[in-house]
Amino acid sequence: MKMNETLFHIGQYKVLLGGALGAVSLVVLAFVFMGVLRSGMDRRARRDPQQRSRLYSARLLVKYILWVVVLVGCMAMLQIDVTFLLAGSAAVLVALSLGIQQTFNDVFSGIILLVEGTIRVGDVLELGPLVGRVKDIHLRTSTIYSHEGMNVIVPNRRFINENVVNWSHNALETRFSLSLGVAYGSNEEQVSNLLLASANVHPHVITDDDAHPVSVRLINFGASTLDFEILFWSRNAFHIEQTKSEIRFTILKHLRNAGIMTLAPRPTAAITPLTEQVL
Repeated sequence: MKMNETLFHIGQYKVLLGGALGAVSLVVLAFVFMGVLRSGMDRRARRDPQQRSRLYSARLLVKYILWVVVLVGCMAMLQIDVTFLLAGSAAVLVALSLGIQQTFNDVFSGIILLVEGTIRVGDVLELGPLVGRVKDIHLRTSTIYSHEGMNVIVPNRRFINENVVNWSHNALETRFSLSLGVAYGSNEEQVSNLLLASANVHPHVITDDDAHPVSVRLINFGASTLDFEILFWSRNAFHIEQTKSEIRFTILKHLRNAGIMTLAPRPTAAITPLTEQVL
């Protein structure tokens, strides 16, 4: 068989044997290239785990660009007139454009995420009420593994258009806070020492680094309470709610043994209501 022999026709176009073989070869080479690239990056990531997220983002960008090039190359080898197809489908594209604006927004947002690297695989994020670890970042959507053990599919535009708290960005250590109120008349120094002791005994609280100390503040004279806040650092951001709960149990035990009454802090007209927050 000759390379210029016609295999079949697609409308007015004829697919030649040489063009079909070239297109198939191009696709095979693309798969081989991506396999070699992935193996090389995996080896690099094992040697330097801190670069894993950057390598993952770079591989995704190369993958998307490569397949665009392969698609254009295959169409050229098959002698398909791209301009004719675009002109013929212009009316359809206009009709569909209104319905796929959000999709283009998601895709563009995904490209921004991959290029900037502000959000990476493995980061712990707070996106509105959702808190979880980034499992995958794709071109249109990303997957977040939540505290409840569910994989949540999030459109990429939310990471660009909404306020996102990245608990893992630029640091392994993150500071958290707990607040509580005790009855007036309580010994404030004793309360402070008991709060410090309650946090220091928890294994997920950093206690051996002077740059990340555990501290206690008297933050407000409430309507019926002395309002305290305990600040601590942890590297276990993903399971921090469990850590907070265990510290609360320890605090209650210590205060109860000391005969100190705890009360919920009450906001006043001049004071913003107390909340537990990541600082």
